[in-house]
Amino acid sequence: MNRRRTLAALTATSAMLLACTQAQAAPGRPQSGHDRPPLAGLRVLLSNDDSMQMARPNASDGKGLYEVRRALCAAGADVVVMAPWANQSGAGTSAASGGQLTVQRRTALPAGYTNDCSGAPAGGAVYGVCKGASPCGQSTPSATPADTVRLGINGGLAAKAGWKDGPDLVVTGSNFGPNVASVVNESGTLGAALAAIDEGVPAVALNSAYDPAVTDSFEVADHTYRRTAAYGAEFIAGLRERHLLASKYVVNVNYPHRAQQQRPRGAAWTSVGTQKILGLHYTAKGDTFTIGAELCVPRSPDCRPETKPRADFTLLQQGYVTVTPISPDRTYTGRATRGLERFVRAGH
Repeated sequence: MNRRRTLAALTATSAMLLACTQAQAAPGRPQSGHDRPPLAGLRVLLSNDDSMQMARPNASDGKGLYEVRRALCAAGADVVVMAPWANQSGAGTSAASGGQLTVQRRTALPAGYTNDCSGAPAGGAVYGVCKGASPCGQSTPSATPADTVRLGINGGLAAKAGWKDGPDLVVTGSNFGPNVASVVNESGTLGAALAAIDEGVPAVALNSAYDPAVTDSFEVADHTYRRTAAYGAEFIAGLRERHLLASKYVVNVNYPHRAQQQRPRGAAWTSVGTQKILGLHYTAKGDTFTIGAELCVPRSPDCRPETKPRADFTLLQQGYVTVTPISPDRTYTGRATRGLERFVRAGH
């Protein structure tokens, strides 16, 4: 299948699955009328960049992961979690090239998520990965998201889950907040997914948008996490049915925040936008600088504007689920490089 036909098929799949999501049963339960769960037999390595702790008051350090774990297991998948021991948001594609990593199983799961995968072959095992050879503790440095995926594919899952030739798919997220436009470059959620396709394993990244009504901080509503997970499971089932799970690119899905009684406006096929999303500021106290972040104000001088017609962040803000193919190839192919190309080819 050539690229144009592949993209067209994915676009159609996105729209069809949104319609299915709008009429689906309660998240966490297989839909009635299915003799065989749609993800039966699919072995999934699940990771993120928020960690597997889910210990913060707002659950920003892993709630999205546990919601996705529940939805995937309900759809019949065999899920094993290998995720960073501690929060690694912003880690991008960074990974260790030496040293030691420790894989530590979590025995007491967060309340409400204990039995979600009890019927799966691997039992929904959850592992945190930290650096070093000692047991992971409160102050132990965490492995990066890419570390966890590389480890899982290249021996971790074989040792812990008995998957000698798996996984079949890597899913990352759902992330605390969207991964769109400029944020894509630093996202650990996408870094982990890119590590998967580097190893030849298909990957889907799921992300849950912030609640714009909470203006004093970034927050993701519980129902957004649940809907992201339910949509993600349906979406992956559609990709599997149509043989669209491929390792040439990561399928990056961003689910919008909507009020409880609202559903997304549809699914949109998008490009990674050019807009700068977050502005960072550094406050000095002696030799120490405290990093702060805030959403960029559109059209402000220090915020790069959007230049693409179907950009992910633009359509996400309009209430669409955005689906974007992302690859490790960051080669710029626009017309602006032609002068540079002529200069280089001429021997400068």
